[in-house]
Amino acid sequence: MSELLRQQIEKITPLTDSEFEYILSHFTPKKYKKHQFLVQEDSLVPYDFFVTKGLLKASYTNPNDGKEHILQFAWEDWWITDYQAYFNETTSNLTIDCIEDVEVLCLSLHDREKICADLHKIEHFFRRKSNAGYVALQRRILSLLNSSAEERYHQLHSTYPQLFQRVPKTLIASYLGVSRETLSRFSK
Repeated sequence: MSELLRQQIEKITPLTDSEFEYILSHFTPKKYKKHQFLVQEDSLVPYDFFVTKGLLKASYTNPNDGKEHILQFAWEDWWITDYQAYFNETTSNLTIDCIEDVEVLCLSLHDREKICADLHKIEHFFRRKSNAGYVALQRRILSLLNSSAEERYHQLHSTYPQLFQRVPKTLIASYLGVSRETLSRFSK
């Protein structure tokens, strides 16, 4: 479970065994069942979650029409939380729930700040991960603005083909902002 975290960190910065043990001591392992919530809308968000097993989705439900909009999927070797609520210590706008049984390593904001203050290389790691997240978010927004739904479908399929094996088509349709029927036309 923890080896995946070490591998991810070491893609950016090397660690000694003692450094990694210190970092790992600030994480809490948790297991969740399919359909369980890690974060619910209007609740506090105590953790950033590093996924070691399983698949999650982060979604927003429009209060006007009740429609669910999927912002992110996260599987092994990915991070997920409601970052606005996590960093600002406010209640969540998002819901994060399990599409499969999930195992995660949970990091509180307090512990994140502590290990970043104690180990510059971890602060560097999180800065690089945040930068990559900003780039991905900008790319997704521009894709929503400039690409057709069919182009977004093909881009998602070519970038993350494994997603189509693990996620129901109704959820992929929600992520792309199309109906299930429209998605079926793209996959022919």
